[in-house]
Amino acid sequence: MESTSVSFMVAGNPPIPTVHVTIPAYGDGPMLREAVESVLRQEDAHWLLSISDDGPENADLRAWVDSLHDERIDYSRNGTRLGLNRNFQRCLELARAPYVVVMGADDRMLPNYVEVVCRAALAHPQACWIQPRVRVIGGSGQPTTTLADRVKARIAPDLASGLDVLGGEALATSLLNGVWMYFPAVAFRSDAVLAHGFRQGYDVVLDLDLYLRMILDGATAVYPIDVAFEYRRHAASVSSSELLTGARFAEDRAFFSEVRATLRLHGWKRAARAAALRPSSRLHALASLPRVRDASSLKGLLLHAFGS
Repeated sequence: MESTSVSFMVAGNPPIPTVHVTIPAYGDGPMLREAVESVLRQEDAHWLLSISDDGPENADLRAWVDSLHDERIDYSRNGTRLGLNRNFQRCLELARAPYVVVMGADDRMLPNYVEVVCRAALAHPQACWIQPRVRVIGGSGQPTTTLADRVKARIAPDLASGLDVLGGEALATSLLNGVWMYFPAVAFRSDAVLAHGFRQGYDVVLDLDLYLRMILDGATAVYPIDVAFEYRRHAASVSSSELLTGARFAEDRAFFSEVRATLRLHGWKRAARAAALRPSSRLHALASLPRVRDASSLKGLLLHAFGS
């Protein structure tokens, strides 16, 4: 599906880009409703919101969305369960505005999110994605931090202006050393992301896979300094639930092996070396060892951490 450009002209100025927020949902719950309400609280009204529900039928959720009485919001439920990857892809294909966000059903936007994205988009219209800075919160909604977030903070580029354009092998290498971007906070330029989409077969590394394919195709990104999004970490998330089974790391290994070969063919030696070393992925496996209780999962994490 092609995205339809929607924008609003302010007298005498260029049109303000519209941000189409999409939420891949999996049923009703207080966190989903918080996510929707955070979009409603945006200070900049140039947004649309679509909820693609891949969970069981829930009349209460549909009724709640209808009760908001906001024509910018639409809700749909998948007749056949699509699974995480295909529901994410459906969210991209729902885009009918210049920028699209695939927001987590448990995350929250700060009131300045749309304004920050629109400002960056006007400054750098050729950038293929924009990610404002993120505040990490826990299940209760209070600020928190984890080892993963501390590592992300150290790996992320230190950009003073917040409107520097990132791209090429340098960006690919940086993301392979550690995916410091928070995917649910990213606003993609719709035409650029729809040209690639999510590849089937990846549920955990689908964001990194998408970034890298876009970068190899010449995409650039902007990383504003404004904190405008709250990313929630909690035990029920997809990444956490797959962590101790080893499924996450099996997918990681297959992906990094494939991308290493692709980068070598592209002539990006530094990025290929980062894919071979996969330092943050190995560290993640080591940090997860204390939570493992069965021998099979323990063996899988050790293989991931120390294997070639």
